[in-house]
Amino acid sequence: MSIFRLAHLSDLHLPPPQGAFGWRDLLSKRLLSRIAWRRKRREHRPEVLAALVADLKAHAPDHIAITGDLTNYASPAEYEAARVWLEALGPAWNITVSPGNHDALVEAKGGQPFAAWTPWLGDDGAVAFPQVRMRDGVALFNLCSAAPTAPHLATGRLGKAQLDRLDALLGDPTYRDAFRVLLIHHPPVPGAVVKRKALEDQDALRALLARHGADLILHGHAHEAMVATAPGPNGATIPVLGVPSASAMGKRGHPAARWHGVEIDRRADGGVEVKVVARGLDPESGEPGELGRYILTQAGRPAARRS
Repeated sequence: MSIFRLAHLSDLHLPPPQGAFGWRDLLSKRLLSRIAWRRKRREHRPEVLAALVADLKAHAPDHIAITGDLTNYASPAEYEAARVWLEALGPAWNITVSPGNHDALVEAKGGQPFAAWTPWLGDDGAVAFPQVRMRDGVALFNLCSAAPTAPHLATGRLGKAQLDRLDALLGDPTYRDAFRVLLIHHPPVPGAVVKRKALEDQDALRALLARHGADLILHGHAHEAMVATAPGPNGATIPVLGVPSASAMGKRGHPAARWHGVEIDRRADGGVEVKVVARGLDPESGEPGELGRYILTQAGRPAARRS
């Protein structure tokens, strides 16, 4: 069977365009993010992101997963700017976006906050979660942990309705033989981030995964390269992989920009081997290169799935 190459990047923090912040925002949480952006814009650089994306495109992945934080203030102008950026990245069929907390910084007024990104959320033309995209035997379960929060909080939440729908989808025999990948912004791992940035209902998600299983979980949010596991059924474990910010200079205590190439090799005998190739920018030279590679799941030992 052929190898499916999935590229993973996250936390783009695209520069806010003109008009992204207005006087009405002085009384909202956007003011705090605007103040923070004056500091963060020295770390999150568009030229860094451009170099990383050029390197990613040169490796021609089959699909690109972006796990959130395309914006900073979650303003309509930023949604539109991100839409233009996504169109330049490639066909929506080949790109899936899972929104982050910065993409839902405040309560949206009038309509769906992610309507401009509809083609990149799923295949059914709706702004709804979770959605499933089948690509070459790989099922991408796109979740949304982005939810408005109080000032100084960056927590995530899936909510009962989304969890119930995911429960049904993971239990659907349609996807039983697929390699199942969950995309989510907040890491579903205890202690991965501080409490004020954590996924509020991660226990409910982990209990659901312990019943049904999955093969891989990709996340962002922590701005760190992370490898962890979540419990699957019958004592199995599910690999959980986090990637640093795709626009980071690497000067403020976090790693420089990086993307992960996830090579999913599904064998005819039912086994699977998942290799991860980490590529990123040297913070001094700014040149992209390979940072390392490793086997995440060994051939002949399928990742956790529903019994």
